[in-house]
Amino acid sequence: MIKFKLVTLGGVKFDEDVSEVILPTLDGYIGVLTNHMPLVSVATTGIISVRKNSNDPDDFMEHFASNGGVIEVSNNVLSVLVDEADHADDISEQEAQAALERAKKLKSEAKDEISLEKAQSLIDRSAVRIQVAGLKRRKQRR
Repeated sequence: MIKFKLVTLGGVKFDEDVSEVILPTLDGYIGVLTNHMPLVSVATTGIISVRKNSNDPDDFMEHFASNGGVIEVSNNVLSVLVDEADHADDISEQEAQAALERAKKLKSEAKDEISLEKAQSLIDRSAVRIQVAGLKRRKQRR
């Protein structure tokens, strides 16, 4: 088992022993299992997926929408520090879709590079939240 701590500006979102965590990095998604080599990396905007028990099927995984941060693995402890991370159960797909539409509008009205980058960041964040909400919806149908 590996101790997984997901910490946001608002506090601890997750702190449990788990079997596997899949994280978005600059080089793509990585899986962290027991006895993973020491690592410090950048987490990017994406989905953090957690398998609590090694024999749990994918449908039992917990998912978080994250906007990126820092990953550290050392001595079977995985610490992920991010500005924010939303658990699938806390995401409204309709609200995320509305936020995506607002972000697209902001992007189309952007007058400078900073506004454009901020709008794109909001688009990326909303898209990940929609993906995580979709994972929750598929899980509930089974």
